[in-house]
Amino acid sequence: MKPQLSVILPIYNQGSQIDYLFEQYTSKLDELKVSWELLFIVNGSKDDSYQKALACSQKNSAVKTFNLEKGGWGRAVKFGLLKAEGEIVCYTNSARTSVEDLALVIKCALANEGIVIKTTRVIRESLLRKMGSILYNYENRLLIGTPLWDVNGTPKVIPAKYLADLNIFSEGDLIDAEIMAKLFRKNVPLVEILITSTKRISGSSTTKLRSALKMYRGLFKLRKML
Repeated sequence: MKPQLSVILPIYNQGSQIDYLFEQYTSKLDELKVSWELLFIVNGSKDDSYQKALACSQKNSAVKTFNLEKGGWGRAVKFGLLKAEGEIVCYTNSARTSVEDLALVIKCALANEGIVIKTTRVIRESLLRKMGSILYNYENRLLIGTPLWDVNGTPKVIPAKYLADLNIFSEGDLIDAEIMAKLFRKNVPLVEILITSTKRISGSSTTKLRSALKMYRGLFKLRKML
């Protein structure tokens, strides 16, 4: 029987955090009283993330582990969306998402059938990151017409019926912009939930100046492809 909910967690060099993520997420998902699956998508990790995640999946049949040789947020999310079997599908940044925020978003999705639910981060680690986010989101509005304040904000929960024909092509950081643009062009109802949590579970952000500039330029290419 297919689960009601799929949760996709891209994993990158987080071996020391896998057990924590496993315990936190499975415990919180059990509280939701729905059938679920948890997908660890290990992508391009150079540590023992895959071995740790695989060991966790052997403890619980609802936890599935996949290993991708190449890294990349978009590649991991895209793969997870293809493998997910749930009626609603959630993907999020495993390095910074609190289980409380995850549960809040999922509960809203379960109570509002057919609506996409996503978060908007209202607090940033620094003024520079805040300004960079504002610029990126305004660029999304101007070039692609996506009226969101935080295109990249996760968790995102999407009914599987909307994913079936999206034909996602992005494998990098532009995947969120692509998914949101395509959903809006289908007139899919969407609700944003404001979150204030900023604490990272592990590591530091992989979005540096070079990758940020690549994203800004990439939106022009994405506009043409859409």
